[in-house]
Amino acid sequence: MKQSIQLSKGLTVVSWVTRIVAAVILLQTLFFKFSAHPDSVAIFTAVGQEPIGRIGSGIVELIASVMLFVPGLVAVGAALAVGTMSGAIFFHLTSLGVVVNDDGGTLFSLAIVVWVCSAVGLWLYRGTLPVIGPKLVGRTGGVS
Repeated sequence: MKQSIQLSKGLTVVSWVTRIVAAVILLQTLFFKFSAHPDSVAIFTAVGQEPIGRIGSGIVELIASVMLFVPGLVAVGAALAVGTMSGAIFFHLTSLGVVVNDDGGTLFSLAIVVWVCSAVGLWLYRGTLPVIGPKLVGRTGGVS
């Protein structure tokens, strides 16, 4: 049974802003991943995930971006984005470094922004998550 989410006007604005910001960032990076841009290839080669990781993460990011705007799938899209960005942040902190190819930390910063925006969406729409959603809202007394 699908849970309905009723957000206040303020939370509705927060929801839309965070989803738009996350989706725009995710979508603008797809060109680099899908066109095998040398910087993207270098990054995924450095972490031992070229080409499968580059193409696979691009596909997941595309799916997440779309789901962020599909009623009933916002939480799932946000969870995909949080998971994908968690991987990106992990690799930045363990093997790539915060600054990659003299970008001044831009890619790392964008991953953090997407993670935070998606985490907000995941929290706001947690009640719509398949199987566990209603239990999360019931236990935490969250938005429903």
